[in-house]
Amino acid sequence: MKYLGSDLNALLRPFSGWFDNNYTSSIMRTDVKSNDKEYTLSVDLPGVDKNNIEISLQDGYLTIEATRHSEETDKEEKANYVFREKTYGRMSRSFYVGDGITEDSIKAKYENGILTVVVPKYKEEEKTLKRIAID
Repeated sequence: MKYLGSDLNALLRPFSGWFDNNYTSSIMRTDVKSNDKEYTLSVDLPGVDKNNIEISLQDGYLTIEATRHSEETDKEEKANYVFREKTYGRMSRSFYVGDGITEDSIKAKYENGILTVVVPKYKEEEKTLKRIAID
């Protein structure tokens, strides 16, 4: 005896690499590159309008927030989805960059659904040992 669930699973099996049921792993996927002077973060934000992205810096944490709105524009016509993976709403991700970084030193651009953020490396100056003379 078959039921609809097994038929649907069989139907979607050819696409199993796409439908991995791990939604959180696809939200704000980020690559971080490093060189001697800076870190470069490349954040995938497909379908997000540039005006719906906020980058902030507080207590050494760089936070990227984005809002993706649903593509449905005609409210009278509701689609009967068989499967829906696209995520909508507000998402956020934070990275510790150090207390010595200022917002003026961080550069960001958004192009073709990819947010690129360049953060300089912060090198804490070595504090020299100051000796006090004894009288």
